[in-house]
Amino acid sequence: MEIILADQAGFCFGVRRSLRMAEEALGAGEAVSSVGPLIHNRQVVTDLEARGLAVVDGVADVHPDRVLIVRAHGVGPELLAEAERRGLRTIDATCPFVKRAQQAAVDLTEQGYQVFVVGERDHPEVQAIVAHTGGRAQVVDAPDHLAPEGIESRVGVVAQTTQSVGEVARVVEELLRGAQEIRIANTICQATTDRQASALRLAEAVDVMIVIGGRHSANTRRLAELCAGTGTPTQHIETAEEIDAVWLRGVCRVGVTAGASTPQAAVEATVGRLRDLSPG
Repeated sequence: MEIILADQAGFCFGVRRSLRMAEEALGAGEAVSSVGPLIHNRQVVTDLEARGLAVVDGVADVHPDRVLIVRAHGVGPELLAEAERRGLRTIDATCPFVKRAQQAAVDLTEQGYQVFVVGERDHPEVQAIVAHTGGRAQVVDAPDHLAPEGIESRVGVVAQTTQSVGEVARVVEELLRGAQEIRIANTICQATTDRQASALRLAEAVDVMIVIGGRHSANTRRLAELCAGTGTPTQHIETAEEIDAVWLRGVCRVGVTAGASTPQAAVEATVGRLRDLSPG
């Protein structure tokens, strides 16, 4: 059985940066806390917790002697203001591309546009973007969730950084039914676009796709959805131990890709298990 790795997979720039900042602080002996997981990978977060990073629910849970590290997905300005009021030292590990999306939403709001954020309304990145507009931006996760009568004449659009171009285009097409002017800030991360294109090419060339990454990871779920959309059987796993030999029966070529929060070790472990389970 041939095992083929996608040429774009695994840690992205923003995740690497956030992890480096956390590891440097921990390595310097700092007591570090994050409000919510630093990234959406359970195994990586568990490792960081073992090294001293405390994941808490809110700023009130951060001890004054600890450093608050802002997660890669970003947070709203109220949380940052609360941290400042409490005198907490802060490390801002927000992905720069997420910061760009936050600023784009703020700019469009201040310019008088009705702002829509294309993304998952329960995702922390999207919630932080909306918070930066003072809660004025509206989240749309599917074109059919838009009501034409609720669309104003001047509309601004930003996207969750892990969205697909196609999904944003479908939302914009629906907005055109009501808006006379639409201003779009392309806030999709290029690494996301490249990773999705690479996964699609691979999915069309193999018998089975394995997508590795946290189940809470939006970009990993998106990869799995896109691969499955090609008609190729697709399995989303977090760890190599989840691979079932049944998936590989009659398979000649298996493709492997990984989300932006997936460490190289998880990719290597997956390839190793696939080799162990390879028929013949």
